[in-house]
Amino acid sequence: MNTVERIVAKRVRDPEAIAEAAAARVRAKSPFNDKGAAMIIAADHPARGANAVGADPLAMADRGELLERLCLALERPGVTGVLATPDVIDDLLLLGVLDGKTVLGSMNRTGLAGSSFEIDDRFACYDAETIARMRFDGGKMLTRICLDDPATPSVLENTAKAIDSLADRKLVAMVEPFLSGWIDGKIKNDLSPEAVIRSITIASGLGRSSAYTWLKLPVVTDMERVLAASTLPAVLLGGEVTDPDAAFASWQEALALPTVQGLVVGRSLLYPHDGDVAKAVDTAVGLL
Repeated sequence: MNTVERIVAKRVRDPEAIAEAAAARVRAKSPFNDKGAAMIIAADHPARGANAVGADPLAMADRGELLERLCLALERPGVTGVLATPDVIDDLLLLGVLDGKTVLGSMNRTGLAGSSFEIDDRFACYDAETIARMRFDGGKMLTRICLDDPATPSVLENTAKAIDSLADRKLVAMVEPFLSGWIDGKIKNDLSPEAVIRSITIASGLGRSSAYTWLKLPVVTDMERVLAASTLPAVLLGGEVTDPDAAFASWQEALALPTVQGLVVGRSLLYPHDGDVAKAVDTAVGLL
């Protein structure tokens, strides 16, 4: 049987195998590798309908191929974990590839890419109770702050509630904030240093406690000034990469800053321009 056939057979004949695999999984001793940094592979894009990579609008929509790329990335030295939605993590549990890895569950995915309700990003995936029951390490939430969209207060309130629920269980709350706006009917994230600083200061204050809050941030210009906005631990996101050499150089420079704990990268490592997943992942690990 190939990978997909094995997973489907388990899902049909033994759905309890997912919970059993989660219970038997060897947990990571630390979120960091031997370089003292986190290297997390992100794969929660499809649940927002964001399947595009480069010119291919459905690159991430082939689940079998995505899983093969994820398995290859997770077995590379220095990779410490994965961030994904329940469907993807359940597949990885059934494949038995998460032993010793940090697992972060993606929590809010209803702000579908390109939709009229994109800012209204409700929590419809993992919740803190399930993350704790599955023995995972934390949850991640995308928090887009759109000052001209009335859904924004609810987004902030629900993010705060998720932070509280995770902190109550001593689990990491990884918040990915953006200052966003509607431009020509589409949501655009403002990646100017001033906008990223403002998003950091807003996100850092959410919840009853910041003890377990980490920030997931884009790499923009003037990162030293940007990251001076908070003492919360930060990880750097990759996003869509058009120039790998320039992206790697900017990541390496930002990784030297004191609050940065590592990388959380998805498409640019799983679907590199030259198709060599192992090489892309190894290069990213080398930056750490």
